[in-house]
Amino acid sequence: MREGIHPEYFQAKVTCNCGNTFTIGSTKKEIKVEVCSKCHQFYTGQQKAARADGRIEKFNRKYAAAK
Repeated sequence: MREGIHPEYFQAKVTCNCGNTFTIGSTKKEIKVEVCSKCHQFYTGQQKAARADGRIEKFNRKYAAAK
């Protein structure tokens, strides 16, 4: 590797809006995020499956009336 062309690498402290903190390697010393794996719906299992039933029924009613 060539000297002097690479950015400094730090052990960055990541802080989430929920209060969770953890450490990662980064070129920044401190990082603030809005969501993390502790509060994100996908990772906590609180995510609800998107239901398209109502949209499908609406589509069928709309185009069934056109026939």
